[in-house]
Amino acid sequence: MYGILVDVTRCTGCEKCVDACIKANDLNYDKAQIDGVATRDGLSSDRLSTIIKLDKGRFAKKSCMHCDEPSCVSACLVGGITKSPEGPVVYDPSKCIGCRYCMLACPFHIPRYEWDSTHPYMMKCDMCYDRLKDGKLPACVEACPNKAIVFGDREVLLKKAHERIAANPKKYINHVWGEDEFGGTSVLYISDVDLDKLDWPNVSSLSIPELTEPLISKTPFIGLSVMAGILSINWVIGRRMKLAEARKKQEENSKPEIEKDQDDEQ
Repeated sequence: MYGILVDVTRCTGCEKCVDACIKANDLNYDKAQIDGVATRDGLSSDRLSTIIKLDKGRFAKKSCMHCDEPSCVSACLVGGITKSPEGPVVYDPSKCIGCRYCMLACPFHIPRYEWDSTHPYMMKCDMCYDRLKDGKLPACVEACPNKAIVFGDREVLLKKAHERIAANPKKYINHVWGEDEFGGTSVLYISDVDLDKLDWPNVSSLSIPELTEPLISKTPFIGLSVMAGILSINWVIGRRMKLAEARKKQEENSKPEIEKDQDDEQ
């Protein structure tokens, strides 16, 4: 299974990876630059990857983590998001119903919605899945001039990450972000500063599907119950309207009879 290793100590914040991502995904470059300043973390439907400034002058790339047990996949009711055998978490817009459950479920706050589009889709990094199928590197990896982003087999990258930490214990924090968190991610980080500014959740190794699936599995039943309630209310209201209409007609039909009886008495 593929993965990406980000070495924060090698990142200079040049944003060449961001530019390459915009170009590879045929996104709006001018809007992406505006969004990079306007949005809270720089991500948007036109900016699927961004650079976050960390402590001590460090920088780090932020994009989809491609979780080994993706919460977005667990939350999607229609199978519009899937974990590919190769590792990337990919999105099929033809199946999307626009519920945006994926956005709510993601612990890293990654998926973005095309709010200004008349036919909106959910947007996120797919690790350049089409490029991978053509034997190419992800655009961000290919563009990085300092080899701060490395692509390869996840297990090999994990081994490399631990080797770098062991070889330079004073340089790195003894932790590989993404190795265990939320069941593991395909994007891994090693760093000499904390990654809290990447909105990295402070949690144990519990995977998100373990939390979301109990609720998501009940969603169809909840939906059917709500629908049944609405239909019941609609039937009651309709019944009352029909009874009121029948009563009104009865009163209208009985009125001439009363007037006729009064004429006969005279």
